[in-house]
Amino acid sequence: MTTTKNTAATAAPATAVPILTRCAEAETCADPSATMTLLAETDPGQGGFTVYRSTFAEGAAGAPSHVHTRAWELFFVISGSLEVLVGEEVTVLGAGDFLAVPPHTPHAFAAAPGREADVLFLFTPGMDRFDYLRLLGGVMRGETPPAAVAASSERFDNHYVDSPAWRAALESRA
Repeated sequence: MTTTKNTAATAAPATAVPILTRCAEAETCADPSATMTLLAETDPGQGGFTVYRSTFAEGAAGAPSHVHTRAWELFFVISGSLEVLVGEEVTVLGAGDFLAVPPHTPHAFAAAPGREADVLFLFTPGMDRFDYLRLLGGVMRGETPPAAVAASSERFDNHYVDSPAWRAALESRA
């Protein structure tokens, strides 16, 4: 009788290969307030992940309140401060802080008032998130109509929701 352990090594698809992305060779998507460096994305059909790094200008907007129905979103603050909504609580993450947001949890983020932020983002499972970031960049630069984002919500598992707590946090900045 053969026994199989349930480990990451045996669960990985046979076609999986290591991924190395050199910073100098990574694609970037920039808009007036942030630069996103696209680091790695695996085939959505195999689960996997999407990883990118965003550098936000001082006080720059990140993402409005939204949920993912299938993906976890993970944040690691490399430097600066990131203001985040999780559920109905608004807090500030600093350098070295880590946050994991499970599916169906409303969340939003922006560089904290008066601060820049450098953040590593990871989504699992991955789902062509690089295409979503390219779409957002086009909207922010005025090259793509904003309605394209709403039309893509199911494809990219990004669903905008209202959050009175996040609206209040944004209003307090003014």
